[in-house]
Amino acid sequence: MSRARARVLILGVGGLGCPAALALARTGIEVLGICDDDVVEATNLHRQILFGDGDVGAPKVDAAVRELRRRAPDVNVRAHPTRLLPANAMEIVRQYDVVVEGSDNFATKFLAADACMFAGVGIVHASAVRWIGTVLGVGPRGRPCYRCLFEDLPTDGAANCAEAGVMGPVLGVIAAAQVDWALSWLDGDAISGQLVTFDGRTDVLRRRRIKPRIDCALCGAAPRIRRIDPAAYDPRPCVG
Repeated sequence: MSRARARVLILGVGGLGCPAALALARTGIEVLGICDDDVVEATNLHRQILFGDGDVGAPKVDAAVRELRRRAPDVNVRAHPTRLLPANAMEIVRQYDVVVEGSDNFATKFLAADACMFAGVGIVHASAVRWIGTVLGVGPRGRPCYRCLFEDLPTDGAANCAEAGVMGPVLGVIAAAQVDWALSWLDGDAISGQLVTFDGRTDVLRRRRIKPRIDCALCGAAPRIRRIDPAAYDPRPCVG
């Protein structure tokens, strides 16, 4: 696919989405979508590099679109001032060729994974807590998919960045890897099933391929998840 006609969605304009959006805006893609329902907070400015003091209290999407248009006037920046929800997920992701997902809760991550699978859209997932970050590339038909690695929403108290903390440099490395994989996907390279983990304490970056699970509920031989069921996505925070 030509980058000049490519449409990429940034899902979550936080510590991952901000540097990813800024990098993608300069790559010559046609449309860059921004999806988030949160507001800019002063405590996050050190890692959410699209925003400044004057943006505090403003909707993240508005501030991000304004800054991206200033820095990359040639890209068509499309605003989605909403959280990805079961009611709108399919409508939103179908507008794009690849989704760059850096959302702040497990419900959104699993919803994005499921919606992209049903819509036939590639997705690059990422998360970071403390010094550790991960990136997973998933093709439009999975095999493997996000649920091959993380079967379902956690039922116990998983640590989130607000509680455990997250290091800004780790977010930068992970966001760069997300952008690299999104562009690789658009250029026709096979990224599906490739997992990267980065340890900021040791600067060790590991890359490996995960195998699809034949019993995966989403992309396995006999999938049990066949539609977006609102009851299946109970918000649980995990990263920011």
